[in-house]
Amino acid sequence: MQFGWTEEEQMWRKAVRDFAQKKIAPRVREIDSGHNIPDDIIKGMADMGLWAPTVSEKYGGQGMNVTMATIAAEELGRAEISLALPVMYLVQASWGFILDRYASAELKQELLPKVTAGKGFLGIATTEPGGGSDIEGVTHCRGERSADGNWVLNGEKLYISGIKEAQRMGGIHMTLVRTDPAAGHKGFTFFAVSLKDNPHVTTTLIENWGRTGISTGGFNMENMPLADRYRIGEEGRGFYQAMEGFTFARALIGATCVGAADAALQMGVEYIKQRTSFGKPLAANQGINFPAAERFVDIETARLLTYKAAWMADEMYANGGFKHKDIALYGAMAKLRAPIMAFETFNEVANWLGAMGYSKEYPIEMGIRGVRSYSIGAEGGMNIMRMIIARELIGGEYTNPRQ
Repeated sequence: MQFGWTEEEQMWRKAVRDFAQKKIAPRVREIDSGHNIPDDIIKGMADMGLWAPTVSEKYGGQGMNVTMATIAAEELGRAEISLALPVMYLVQASWGFILDRYASAELKQELLPKVTAGKGFLGIATTEPGGGSDIEGVTHCRGERSADGNWVLNGEKLYISGIKEAQRMGGIHMTLVRTDPAAGHKGFTFFAVSLKDNPHVTTTLIENWGRTGISTGGFNMENMPLADRYRIGEEGRGFYQAMEGFTFARALIGATCVGAADAALQMGVEYIKQRTSFGKPLAANQGINFPAAERFVDIETARLLTYKAAWMADEMYANGGFKHKDIALYGAMAKLRAPIMAFETFNEVANWLGAMGYSKEYPIEMGIRGVRSYSIGAEGGMNIMRMIIARELIGGEYTNPRQ
């Protein structure tokens, strides 16, 4: 077993950290209060190869593996602790990979070069008003074949990231719909749906209280005609593609939380070493330095789980060394631990800061608001992660919620 980094991985981490700390970190408050990620940051990320880097080089990406993408996610989380930009990154990285893996060459050539150049948004749309994690139970959007062999789509998606960005930049949302209502989980198919200037789509925006630099909302498709070439992969394989994308995204979420929590802890450590109370630094009190030690261990625990999930995914894709259910387990473990750990770390540091921690003079509050979204939902809530883990531990015959 090797618990280290290759020279290439070390160089990549340094490059992303240098870029992120110089170009992104000083503008976190601007991103949060402006409810927008500035175009020059998007261009800079695209120039760095950070916009859908997992897409193959043929379409302008880096052909990056999961571990390298995870390293970038950690460094972006470290720099932009409101977590809006890391959300945008992980959506492009995980679902860009799925689109590149399963879409036709014609569709990839049409869509992906714009995405990797930072000139198009690539989003994911599975959640509906009735919920998100139980895809088979709550997905009611329908896709029906038309007489000419193309499609007509109807239905609503909600709590979707990037609604405003997709309307402004163009691009598509990978949209999951039922194409065979009688086939259960084998009756879903992904389609590339454009929101920009689409007369058959109406959109809505929802104001979140965290990660405000990226928009959230929904869209409704009403008798929307769509050519069959915008179908992503085989008909009826959408559920499996969704599960694969969720697993990838969960590793990136774990890394984002690790980076943000590490940044928060370092801010807190610097503060408690400088601030004095009752004649000595706050850091000299075990009531503070013991919790700091606990948070340090928690961060490293989440980091190890996250990178094990990434390494296993790379082994699966490169060598067939694991099955998807193995990766799904570790992705769920990372997604279960990292957001909770990060939230607790931010809260702990806010306690050390006292009144300053409750003010916008210090960035901790942005991290508290941002990281909370990952434990509420975003690629599955905490109880969904526990369900996946329990299924492996105890057996699906005991943990299947439909039994």
